[in-house]
Amino acid sequence: MRLPHTPTTRSLSISMTPMIDVVFLLIIFFLVSSTLAKRETLLDLDLPTAASGRDSQADSTPHVTVNVDASGVVLLAGSPVQPAELLARLRAESERHEEGITVRVRSDRAADYASVEPVLAACAEAEVWNVVFAVYEDKQ
Repeated sequence: MRLPHTPTTRSLSISMTPMIDVVFLLIIFFLVSSTLAKRETLLDLDLPTAASGRDSQADSTPHVTVNVDASGVVLLAGSPVQPAELLARLRAESERHEEGITVRVRSDRAADYASVEPVLAACAEAEVWNVVFAVYEDKQ
C-alpha cells in the first residue's frame, strides 16, 4: 500500500509566552525586594554623628540591617525581634552566603548601649565579624 505524500512546509516557531512570563516575574521580584530593602533604611532614626567614616554603598557583600529605636526595641526587616531570634536569623544568613555578610547597625542616638549590646553579642555568637554602624557625617 502506498502512503500519500504531502509536502511538509511547516516552519519552526518558538513560543515566546513562557519567556515573557519569566521576565515579568523577575521584574516584579526585583521591584518588591528593592522596596523592602529601602524600607529598612527609611526608618526615622536620629543617628549619631562621626567625624570620619566610609561610604558602605560601594560594598558589594550581602548585608543585614538591624535597627535599634530610641526606646531600645531591636527591629529586623521592620519587625521587632528578640535576641534569640536575631541570633538564629543571623546564623541562617551567614550560612547562606559563603563569602560572609555585613551587619549594618542603625541605632538611634538616644538608645542605651544596653539595647545595642545584644545585637553585638548575637553577631559574635553567629560568627559575623563585619559589623558597621550607620552614622551621619559630622559637618564641623
